[in-house]
Amino acid sequence: MENKLKGLTSKQVDERKQKGLVNYKTDVKTKSIGQIITTNFFTLFNFLNLGLGLAIFMIGEYKNLLFLGVVVCNTFISTIQEIRSKLTVDKLSLLNEPKTTVIRDGEQKQIDIHKVVLDEITKLGPGNQIVTDSKIIEGEVLVKESLITGESEPETKKQGEELLSGSFIVSGHCYAKTIHVAEDNYTAKISAEAKYIKKVNSEIMNFIKKIIKYISIAIIPVGILLFIHQLNLDNNTFNESVVNTVAALIGMIPEGLVLLTSTILAISVIRLSKYNVLVQELYCIETLARVDTICLDKTGTLTKGEMEVNKIVPLELTKMSDITDALGIMSYHMETDNQTMEAISKKYSRANDYKPIEIVPFSSQAKWSGISFDKESYIIGAPEIVLKDITKIKKELDNYTSDNRVVLLAKTKHKLNKKLPTDIIPMALILINDKIRPEAKMTLDYFKEQGVDIKLISGDNPKTVAGVAKKVGLENIKYVDMSSTNISIDKLAKEYNVFGRVKPNEKKQLILELKRGGHTVAMTGDGVNDVLALKEADCSVAMNSGSDAARNVSQLVLLDSNFSSMPKVVGEGRRSINNIQRSSSLFLCKTTYATLLALIFLFLDRAYPFIPIQLTLTSVVTIGIPSFILALEPNNERINGRIIINVLRKSLPTALTIVTNIIIITILPEIIRLSDVEVSTLSVILTGFTGFMLLYRISIPFNHMRRILFISLITIFIAALILLRDLFSLTILTPHLVILAAILLMIAVMMFNLYSAICENLTNKMKIK
Repeated sequence: MENKLKGLTSKQVDERKQKGLVNYKTDVKTKSIGQIITTNFFTLFNFLNLGLGLAIFMIGEYKNLLFLGVVVCNTFISTIQEIRSKLTVDKLSLLNEPKTTVIRDGEQKQIDIHKVVLDEITKLGPGNQIVTDSKIIEGEVLVKESLITGESEPETKKQGEELLSGSFIVSGHCYAKTIHVAEDNYTAKISAEAKYIKKVNSEIMNFIKKIIKYISIAIIPVGILLFIHQLNLDNNTFNESVVNTVAALIGMIPEGLVLLTSTILAISVIRLSKYNVLVQELYCIETLARVDTICLDKTGTLTKGEMEVNKIVPLELTKMSDITDALGIMSYHMETDNQTMEAISKKYSRANDYKPIEIVPFSSQAKWSGISFDKESYIIGAPEIVLKDITKIKKELDNYTSDNRVVLLAKTKHKLNKKLPTDIIPMALILINDKIRPEAKMTLDYFKEQGVDIKLISGDNPKTVAGVAKKVGLENIKYVDMSSTNISIDKLAKEYNVFGRVKPNEKKQLILELKRGGHTVAMTGDGVNDVLALKEADCSVAMNSGSDAARNVSQLVLLDSNFSSMPKVVGEGRRSINNIQRSSSLFLCKTTYATLLALIFLFLDRAYPFIPIQLTLTSVVTIGIPSFILALEPNNERINGRIIINVLRKSLPTALTIVTNIIIITILPEIIRLSDVEVSTLSVILTGFTGFMLLYRISIPFNHMRRILFISLITIFIAALILLRDLFSLTILTPHLVILAAILLMIAVMMFNLYSAICENLTNKMKIK
């Protein structure tokens, strides 16, 4: 399309900028630093901790305020890591900032979409997302508004018609004048509820939300009732009741779990940035780690997307000169708005004086394009679409489709009128090759080794796609032509792994069917025709070299368009989620036993056996330090089972063992003579060493670092019991107390093994069901 428009002058652009008529950002992918600080510091649990700390401060038990120091340190670490992650994402997002072509001072210029001003003239073509509400002033385009209206069918837009921001161009070219910017745009006006936003498929997020919900509901009433009960006990003072209640409640708060999870995911974002991977949705790291099926678009993912004409096969005794003339005429007058036409144009385009009457642009839905002149029309497209009956050329097609993309050049004496006539004469088969990425086979081999099911989905001929699949090492290839099959979509999704002639909506349906079958599905793509499928996938990955629309809807963007980054991304996801599972087991154990003990001591006429500083000691050595160190370890194991079940299977036996320990210790003074401080000391010893049992279990198999960590933590704990007993309000470890602790510890080991066996048996039954 020849540009005769002048657009705005530099002076007019400056005037609009001064008036604020600029398409500034209305949605930001990351929180501001202020928001990060606010969301990390001003939380319900922090307010609860502050309130409990204030209660301790008012009664003068200052050493029991140590738990607040741990809370502040955890919050600072989490905040710093999240800010680092935010700065990294912002930097990568700036590099990935979409551009748009505008006309200023009579020249075409590429600018950031957020620098577009009101009345700006923009040039739009296939794959471009419409960034501002605009009105077409020249040209005609096929527009898809599915991302904002849900309407799947593309709509033709002509001169004078409006284009909505958020939609994207399927085919054709046009110049459009910006009529709204920033908050006045359609996408900015519609409410968040009205937009189509995919629900994040995150077990971790759902798991944490449930824990926060239940603890938030229970903690205040339980705290009030426990304080009243402790206050009514004989020989229990007001100060002791406050200390005991605070100790029970700080154990119930799972704040460390929330902070550690956000910290680990934030670190993952920073790590992935080193591989030129932009994370646009934080929890997709978890989803990708659980993926069991990956759907790949052939072009641009497995292949480079660099098409070249390999050969021309004449049909119907057509002269080669007639074929090259037709290709030259077509490619000169038609836009190179798809890879096929671009490859043909590179080789055959030449200037001519022919005057086209009608041009039908290519679309991924129709799979053909054409041009009409006075005496005849030329058509180029998928052979089975252009010709009603392909039996005459079936032999030639079968010979070439396995190794090439094959398109048919044909002609007719009739005008097209945007429809295929019936009297079409085939002229030639155009054989086009796409270079396979050198890293494609290695990457697919990785996914096969990891037990991930691979499916190739493409708009090309299924034999061509199957040929590429064979070259990259895909095994047990079973392909299907989606344009002619009558097989139900659920059967297709289960039985086939190569899909050809797939329309955009069919890609979406395949993804949905795989998800309905219980699979966690990842989708990679780079084109406009991949957008609907990318939107529906559990984890969507776009190539940076692809269309604006594909990048905008994807959760991950490979900034160097290097498919070999995928194993690193999966590995990082597994490292994060496996380590979150291990650390969550430690934190949830504390929350579980503290909650159960708080409820039990509502009905026991005994003082709560802990004070806050004692729980701080056991938490630091069995949860805080090890969870932080283990969270940063490499871990590439496959994710098996549901996260919540995996966490409970490890944490619940330990929590129940600790509760059993405390009940036994509480009853002991009825049998043997034990002072309150001895009861408290035994409770701390048994809780600490039972916590080490869980730490030992989740550290298997031991490596050198884990062995040193485990021994060091036990040494620190024993040293604190002996050397800092006054600080932690413990008694001297006399021989009879050590013997009693050893006996109780042996009982704890037996109970731990019993509870573990029960939990393992229950989870195995759940898996079978």
